[in-house]
Parts: sequence; C-alpha cells; structure tokens
Amino acid sequence: MAEAKGLKKPVQLQAELAQMLGATELPRTEITKKLWEYIKEKGLQTKTENGSPENAGKYIVADATLLPIFKKTKSTSKSGKLTDLTNLKEGETINMMQMAAVVGANIK
Repeated sequence: MAEAKGLKKPVQLQAELAQMLGATELPRTEITKKLWEYIKEKGLQTKTENGSPENAGKYIVADATLLPIFKKTKSTSKSGKLTDLTNLKEGETINMMQMAAVVGANIK
C-alpha cells in the first residue's frame, strides 16, 4: 500500500487537540472533519460576528473546549494576512475560513 502524502499524511497533534479528538496522530483532513462534527453537534455556528450560537452561519463560537485550541493560532498567510486568535475569549467567534490556520497551529 502506498504511503499517505499531503493532506492525507498523518500528523502529530498538540496536547489540547489530541485530548479533544482522542488521537495523537491524524491526517489534516480528518482533523478538520472531526472539528466540524464537534461544532455542528454542539450548535456552535452563528451568522453574525460574536453572535449567539444558532447552528448555522460562517462564524464559529468558541466554547470552553475549542478556546484553548483556537488561542494557539497566530500565523501569517502567504498573502500576508495575519490570523491572531491568542486573545480570543469564550463566546467570541472566528470566521470559518480561519480553520486551516487553527489546524496548522495545533499540529507538530
């Protein structure tokens, strides 16, 4: 069987994410899938920035479980856009487009 490459290659998870997902290694695709399952299961989406959870929309509400994972995120994209979630508070939101940065910040 061929070795998994790219997004399908298992990566090492940092402690908080590993504890939440119950695994120490997963492919990026699986990490994202499991995070979205949790978000949908808990109804943590909203249509407005820093709005109340309403289980729909492009913003993700940080609950007590997601907050330590989100707060590890501080990165600059190739286009120069800074994603800094280090000062995020419980109940505040992130844009769903920031999920790739969140995953990247929580793997070794």
